[in-house]
Amino acid sequence: MKLYVNLFCRDIEAQLAFYTALLGLPEVEHARSPIYRALAAPCFQFGLHAPAAYGLLQLDGRSPQDEGVPPVTAYPTFMLDQPADVSTGAERAVALGGAVLKPPYATYYGEWQTVLNDPEGHVFRLSCAALPEGVQAAVLSLP
Repeated sequence: MKLYVNLFCRDIEAQLAFYTALLGLPEVEHARSPIYRALAAPCFQFGLHAPAAYGLLQLDGRSPQDEGVPPVTAYPTFMLDQPADVSTGAERAVALGGAVLKPPYATYYGEWQTVLNDPEGHVFRLSCAALPEGVQAAVLSLP
C-alpha cells in the first residue's frame, strides 16, 4: 500500500519549492497539471492542490472562507532518520519561510519531534522514532 496525502494551497509553486527544499524529495513530474504538484518517496506521495481543485472534487463550500490561517483538521508528519534531522529540518523550515510552533521535544511515546507551519500556515510535524542520546521520553500530561 502507498499513502497519498494532498494539501490545498493558495500558491502551489511556492509550496512545491518550500517542501522540495525542506524534504529533498523529487517532484512527480508526470502528475504535474495546472492545479496539482506532488513530491514522492517510496511509500507515499505528498500532493499540493490549487484552489480550483475544490470545485473539481465537488468540495465547493468546503474551502476556507478567508485568506487567513487555515484551521487545523489534519496534518502530515514526516518521519526522519535521525533526531538531529528534526532540529536541522526545523531550522531549514524557518529559513524557507515556515515557522516553528513547538520546538523539538521528546514525546511521551519516545519520538523526537517539532511542530511547524509552512509559509501558508498549514501545520506539519517533523519527527524521528528515536530520541537524542541522554533524552528521556516525556510523561503524558493531559489538560
